[in-house]
Amino acid sequence: MLQISYIRDNKEKVIAALAKRNMDVKTLVEEVIALDENRRSTQVALDNTLAEANKLSSAIGDLMKSGEKAKADILKLKTVQLKETSKELGEKSEALANELLEKMYQLPNLPADIVPVGKTPEENLNVFEEGEVPVLHEGAQPHWELVKKYDIIDFELGVKITGAGFPVYKGKGAKLQRALISYFLDKNTEAGYQEFQVPHLVNEASAYGTGQLPDKEGQMYHDATDDLYLIPTAEVPVTNIFRDVILQESELPILCTGYTPCFRREAGSYGAHVRGLNRLHQFDKVEIVRIEHPDKSYEALDGMVEHVKTILQELKLPYRILRLCGGDMGFASALTYDFEVFSTAQDKWLEISSVSNFETFQANRLKLRFKGKEGKTQLAHTLNGSSLALPRVLAGIIENYQTPEGIVIPEVLRKYTGFDIIN
Repeated sequence: MLQISYIRDNKEKVIAALAKRNMDVKTLVEEVIALDENRRSTQVALDNTLAEANKLSSAIGDLMKSGEKAKADILKLKTVQLKETSKELGEKSEALANELLEKMYQLPNLPADIVPVGKTPEENLNVFEEGEVPVLHEGAQPHWELVKKYDIIDFELGVKITGAGFPVYKGKGAKLQRALISYFLDKNTEAGYQEFQVPHLVNEASAYGTGQLPDKEGQMYHDATDDLYLIPTAEVPVTNIFRDVILQESELPILCTGYTPCFRREAGSYGAHVRGLNRLHQFDKVEIVRIEHPDKSYEALDGMVEHVKTILQELKLPYRILRLCGGDMGFASALTYDFEVFSTAQDKWLEISSVSNFETFQANRLKLRFKGKEGKTQLAHTLNGSSLALPRVLAGIIENYQTPEGIVIPEVLRKYTGFDIIN
């Protein structure tokens, strides 16, 4: 959430910045500022009323001590009126604060200066590309045919048990999935990230804290009985570890990693671009989260990008990095880099990671602050990234490593799988 003081002092800058997201927010920003002015003036009136009531209470005590009961009774009537007024002002102030908060939740984060202008994914900026696209043998197949051929992932069985988008991993397919999770976690912990195992359900406050609500309410699975949400990513529970926390500057940076299944009620679409592992309602992902000093968060973002690069280099998958344009960025992000792996069998790029800096947007919602050396308290910066999302990494490995003899396992994973080929 943007800070109201910043919106108030930088109205035109906020409107211009969000235009990069192809949004016309002038009316909304003006409504936010007007509500804030009304709320603040109401709060001033409430504070003055309470102060006057306290002053009268003190005067009543003095009059009673001096035996001037009649005068005290007159002042008591005034205090009754002041209490009624303060009650009305308090209710008005609370209602205005709630209305202001609902309006504020509708404003996305401001894009960083280097975010390219654009409306669609086609306008994202390709900033890096590495790796050789393998030449596959004649008759090479996409992963949804290969997993059926080698009986390692069963999509039909998942439909029977649950529905479309919930595959069942079997035999060497399940072991390869587990190997990737262990490898990703080991890479992250070796880089200084502390591993966490977190709940897969979160409360409403946690979903609001990281920006999933109200923006992505339609994409989240919700248990109405207990009012809990299945997580769309480990970012939500891991970042909320620090909700309502005041850190010391010396504790920064904080580096966290965790593996979780992820659940997303994405709109149903059809065709080859969403076949097989390309889009699922349940999938596994290993996440990295950082809590950073504002002066160092973009340096940290670059470090996260480099870290994900090393993983893809070791997997020897051809990949590219995109800087997302304003129209393609997530609601809470100030700057996002997407990693995509090239699938030779599908002849297309598959997104396998997003690495983002949220600056103070999440921290403001979370009330995540740190106390500097001078004793001043300020909002921290939060960052997160996938390292990595498994389905499309798995699809890339299955397709790019296929041979007439079977699917070769990347060398870096063999100590985790215990086998070097699926045949």
